[in-house]
Amino acid sequence: MIVESPAKAKTIERFLGKDFKVMSSYGHIRDLKKKEISIDDDTLLPDYEIPEEKKKLVSELKQQSKKAEKIWLASDEDREGEAISWHLCEVLGLDEEKTNRIVFHEITKSAILEAIEHPRHLNMDLVNAQQARRVLDRLVGFKLSPVLWRKVKPALSAGRVQSVAVRLIVEREREIQGFKSEPYFHVSAKMVIGNSLLDCQLNTRFKTHEEALAFLEQCQDAEFTVKSVTKKPMKRMPAPPFTTSTLQQEAARKLGFTVSQTMMVAQRLYESGHITYMRTDSVNLSSLCIGTSKEEITRLYGEEYSRPRNFQTHSKGAQEAHEAIRPTYMNKQEIEGTAQERRLYELIWKRTAASQMADAELEKTTIEININKGQGETLDSIFIASGEVVKFDGFLKVYHESTDDEQNEDQEVNLLPSVKKGDVLQRQEITATERFSQGPIRYTEASLVHKLEELGIGRPSTYAPTISTIQQREYVTKGDKKGEERQFTIDTLKGTKISTKTKKEMAGSEKGKLLPTDIGIVVNDFLMENFPDIMDYNFTARVEQDFDKIAEGKTEWNKMMHDFYKKFAPTVEKVISARSEHKAGERQIGIDPKTQKPVFVKIGRFGPVVQIGSADDAEKPRFAQLPKEKSMDSLTLEEALSLFKLPRTVGQFEGSEVVIGAGRFGPYILHEKKYVSLPKGSDPMTVTLEEAIALIEDKRKEDQQRHLKSFSEDPKLEVLNGRYGPYIAYDGKNYRLPKAMHARAAELTFEEAMKIVKK
Repeated sequence: MIVESPAKAKTIERFLGKDFKVMSSYGHIRDLKKKEISIDDDTLLPDYEIPEEKKKLVSELKQQSKKAEKIWLASDEDREGEAISWHLCEVLGLDEEKTNRIVFHEITKSAILEAIEHPRHLNMDLVNAQQARRVLDRLVGFKLSPVLWRKVKPALSAGRVQSVAVRLIVEREREIQGFKSEPYFHVSAKMVIGNSLLDCQLNTRFKTHEEALAFLEQCQDAEFTVKSVTKKPMKRMPAPPFTTSTLQQEAARKLGFTVSQTMMVAQRLYESGHITYMRTDSVNLSSLCIGTSKEEITRLYGEEYSRPRNFQTHSKGAQEAHEAIRPTYMNKQEIEGTAQERRLYELIWKRTAASQMADAELEKTTIEININKGQGETLDSIFIASGEVVKFDGFLKVYHESTDDEQNEDQEVNLLPSVKKGDVLQRQEITATERFSQGPIRYTEASLVHKLEELGIGRPSTYAPTISTIQQREYVTKGDKKGEERQFTIDTLKGTKISTKTKKEMAGSEKGKLLPTDIGIVVNDFLMENFPDIMDYNFTARVEQDFDKIAEGKTEWNKMMHDFYKKFAPTVEKVISARSEHKAGERQIGIDPKTQKPVFVKIGRFGPVVQIGSADDAEKPRFAQLPKEKSMDSLTLEEALSLFKLPRTVGQFEGSEVVIGAGRFGPYILHEKKYVSLPKGSDPMTVTLEEAIALIEDKRKEDQQRHLKSFSEDPKLEVLNGRYGPYIAYDGKNYRLPKAMHARAAELTFEEAMKIVKK
């Protein structure tokens, strides 16, 4: 039996006994060539090769399959898995009649034995859907990337799904930049009835400070009476079991996992037989799981908590009508494993159990309070107090779903005293607090996955790689946005007096959000202008639907390729041969008052730069690298010119100049061809010679402590002290020292050191 991963092979071998040998193909054994496009220009058929590192494995698989009486191909149960089985058939020359294709979406003894009872042949529709995705993505990547090298900057790359993901992030950033925050005043009150306190909110906001103060003045001599009390029974249903995308979102919100971390941990859980297959967009559960969940919930919490139900899958173009992600054995609440595996498993168990539990029954109470001005006059605005009482916790006993909504104010549940219509309340205090309207929020990895799924872009297997790729390519960084300090006003009415105070807060700081880089923005704008079809959300979603049609056998995959390429190839030709005045992303931001030369901001070989002077000048243009915290979009002429104040010479030390400069990795000191980084937060424009010398000497001390021994026999050999203790450096490579030698690392002989290097 051939499976994809060695971990899976181990687990399955335990179930099957001595008649079976289970081997792993370690993923794909054949793929498109790395360096070439590997697709025929006329037929658009792929040209596969066995990569060098897989040749030994392939010959072992060939030998074993010749000896075997029967061969079972048991790669994963999705299109990628089907394609792996097909490549195995082709490469190993397997006889269709003797070869069984089996699939299972959990690694349990019963599931494996069941699959062996019901083998099938290869499904070429699924294989072709995978080939179509691979070929189309290769065409887009290999044809678009050279356009970017020529028009934007070398070594860039484009991809069908990744470019659209970057577009989402760039557009969100522009919405945020364009958003103007408006102040408003939110009014809350503390009222007293008997010995109880009632927190309530006014149902209107005020636009100006004057309006808020005028309202507080009206409340000075007003009477507050209960207008109505309404109690409403409410039911809350549990969320469906996990799909790939909902698991990625919840693990990010509840456990702080990145999307790729979630997939890695889930893969290990699946291969050890703890959960079902982790790539799925189905919320369906097997009748076996529904049955065992019922038993387990009844045993743990009682019969009234059990409510078996099946959910319907509604996601766009849902494929692989399998099962949701669930534990293989519901009677196992905990597993052995790493801390991450245990936490993710617990999350999956709770979500699955909750989906099979009774609705939570709540009672929502709303109290409306009139503001009476005397002479029968009542203000239009009313105060509202609301609270929920849980009558029966149901699934909430086990699990509560998180949300991405960080804008919810006043989330605390308010426990309400018992009041009736007409009751008079005493005001303790009324507060008007200045708030600011909130703009759009930047994407997190989890909310980006949610958006991609909503638009029908990508599939369960593509979310994690897409999000990793756009960060590796440095089109997007995951970072924290520093907030800005702002003041806000609080007015409080207590007794008959209104007091006003001003407070400070940090606004707009965000953690772990996806931010577009300058290169990401320039590449996105260039592709939007020149390849609007590729960047179109509907086009990307439609392509996914076409792949689904191929998988269902409703479309010829070659036809789809030719239809796409007919339009795409001429566009590439047109864009690459178009002459343009400027490189993409280049813009003039003003004139340098000293030299009267134009000042540009553009993408250079190593990222964004400012350039003074143009290429056709007799004098060579001058360049300065843009620091990481500055953005090309918003750079001013003044900020650009300040970058040319460096390098500056601050004086001499030991007969050589000491120069302060700024590079890609921040400001530095240069002395006798040696660099010393300036500490974080120090201003390169104000560093004195004395400070620079102190830093140079500190660095020398540090280097001396690092340097344990050098050898006259060969200057390339050194013994150094590192983070993890002493080690040997030789000719640009590092070699670990055995623990026993650590104590006498500084006394090592040349022969001893070279012996370690050679060994």
